[in-house]
Amino acid sequence: MISEISLFVLELIGTVAFAVSGALTAIKARFDLFGVVFIGCMTGVGGGILRDVILGIHPPRIFSEFYIVLIGIFTSLTVFAVSYRNRASFDQLRSKIESVNLFFDAVGLAAFSVMGTETAFVHQVSDNMFLSVMLGFFTGVGGGMLRDVFTAAAPSVFRKRIYALASLMGSGLYYLLRKYFDHVILASALSMLSVIALRLLAARYRWKLPRIRLEEQKQSFEEGEENKMPKKVDN
Repeated sequence: MISEISLFVLELIGTVAFAVSGALTAIKARFDLFGVVFIGCMTGVGGGILRDVILGIHPPRIFSEFYIVLIGIFTSLTVFAVSYRNRASFDQLRSKIESVNLFFDAVGLAAFSVMGTETAFVHQVSDNMFLSVMLGFFTGVGGGMLRDVFTAAAPSVFRKRIYALASLMGSGLYYLLRKYFDHVILASALSMLSVIALRLLAARYRWKLPRIRLEEQKQSFEEGEENKMPKKVDN
């Protein structure tokens, strides 16, 4: 019973948080009302669809529990209405909007990472730790990946500071706490706080995973090749 209530609360938090993040991203991309609602909803339910596909649940739960979609629609419409009312100052408030977007994105990532992992216990596949953690990971990042694909942006999971790692860490922590201490509420709270804290600290202090900057290498290579070219002598 506690597990079912926990899943419902986490799904509610994650759907609202990701719908806000998706709607704000669509507004910044200059999408119309339908686009904002569509992106908001897909961000809110995308991870759950991917989770259900992995678990072999067909059709995914959103088609039988339509309230999830309604929550996404209502949240996206609210974000659109508030933004439309403040459209004159929207661009001037960009930094604050980015902060709001970051916070809700972190909350959605945390809630869905924990929820996806808990689903493994509900469906009695928690003996497989890898599957359990991957369910949390894909539930956490799935909606954001769809949001970025639909808005023609590189998926956040591959470029944002400590994004995928935060989801994996939260899912793994929840699995261990849930498996060996069997306290759903405490495990959920600690795991979500760890994901949110890591994401916000990573954004604040610009923590990054190593990457190869090919454009700089290409420029250096081209400059080197140019220096090797024989100089043309004027007659």
